[in-house]
Amino acid sequence: QVQLVESGGGLVQAGGSLTLSCAASGRSISNYAMGWFRQAPGKERDFVAHSSRSGGITFYANSVKGRFTISRDNARNTVYLRMNSLNVEDTAVYYCAAAPTVSPRRASDYNYWGQGTQVTVSS
Repeated sequence: QVQLVESGGGLVQAGGSLTLSCAASGRSISNYAMGWFRQAPGKERDFVAHSSRSGGITFYANSVKGRFTISRDNARNTVYLRMNSLNVEDTAVYYCAAAPTVSPRRASDYNYWGQGTQVTVSS
């Protein structure tokens, strides 16, 4: 089993940047593909980005491509999400997740989830 804890959320102005961290414990994240999802009030949980177990392959939702960057440091057992050019539509609770599959594409592919961290973007 792996436990995930997100951090780094907060309030930021539109156009600004923020970096989220996901610290894992219990098992090495080298065993998992890692993903980020987000959920705004009254909306469904949406895929944001994922990174392969080695970090060599990444994939992004169209809404964040070119603005967000997922990275991982397996030695530190930590995954990051760098968010640039933030806008109010990025406001949501952001969740870190781990999947035992090679190429997870949906939330159902992920078995482990963090508690989430709030990101609020003001205009």
